[in-house]
Amino acid sequence: MIRLLVAAALSFLFAALGTRVLIDILTRRRIGQPIREDGPQGHMTKAGTPTMGGIAIVFGAVGGYLLSDFLGGGVFTRSGLLAMATICGAAFVGFLDDWMKVSRERNLGLNKRMKMAGLLTVAGGFAVLAVNFTPVHTQISFTRWSSPGFDLGGIGWSIWAVFVILAMSNAVNLTDGLDGLAAGSGIFSFGAYLVIGFWIFRQTNSANGFIYDVPHALDLAVVAMAMIGALAGFLWFNAAPAEIFMGDTGSLAIGSGLASLALLTNTHLLLPILGGVYVAETLSVVLQVGWFKATKGRRLFRMAPIHHHFELLGWRETKVIIRFWLIAGALTALGLGLFYADWVNNVELVR
Repeated sequence: MIRLLVAAALSFLFAALGTRVLIDILTRRRIGQPIREDGPQGHMTKAGTPTMGGIAIVFGAVGGYLLSDFLGGGVFTRSGLLAMATICGAAFVGFLDDWMKVSRERNLGLNKRMKMAGLLTVAGGFAVLAVNFTPVHTQISFTRWSSPGFDLGGIGWSIWAVFVILAMSNAVNLTDGLDGLAAGSGIFSFGAYLVIGFWIFRQTNSANGFIYDVPHALDLAVVAMAMIGALAGFLWFNAAPAEIFMGDTGSLAIGSGLASLALLTNTHLLLPILGGVYVAETLSVVLQVGWFKATKGRRLFRMAPIHHHFELLGWRETKVIIRFWLIAGALTALGLGLFYADWVNNVELVR
């Protein structure tokens, strides 16, 4: 418990200070976010706002995670280090994309192939290392490794892991369009994995430990807590009206972090619920494109991702953000409820 609190405090402090310094540096050098011309016209006033704030998020999370071991006690595990390395790897891909945007002063970064190649490298590296160097199960799973328990094998699980990381990284990236929306929603989602990791850790030390079989659960909970603290520290400056944007550096880090925790805690199929806001944003884009093609030019939403649809309906940006946060909180409660209900039912069966 001490290590979790230390990770939260240090991550918040490092991220908040790092964000403040980053804002000053980027402002002095006039490095700001280009705004897409086909987006809501109200967003044009945001042009020039410092971006790449994801650097501070990752800096805060890594710093809090590493120092929590020395100050709060505990042991680094291969699972925890792999999750944090995946966050850093995805953030680096996002940083390259952000840097190309600001250096060209256009909302065009890495081309799709280069960006996908970078994310595939990160996701593939995670999958190979997870299968060979961590105690992860290769079954497809909802709330624990044996539910539903269909074994994919090492190769099949690796392919699945790559898909989950790519899907969630891009989902968070699509959601990052309003001040604080992705960061605030991420706090709820990582909060769920904090609870899940700590719960599994407590059960591992009891007679019911075999139900989950995640030996590194506590370290994974620390990773989640470090991300919560870092996102909170960043959100201090990213809340509307934002003084800085996270950019792809932050959104890809958040998505890959959530996917890594889901895969390493054997809760893959629970992730779409815990990250339901991100999933809904992605589905709105898919539906918009599909409907546009099927009806030869008609739109299902006024604009996608769906948060822009509500803006164009006349909702204030802050109203959209807060209501999406409320949805994220409700989905977190639902996901944790399903997780706990499965444990209760499983223990009843064992008894």
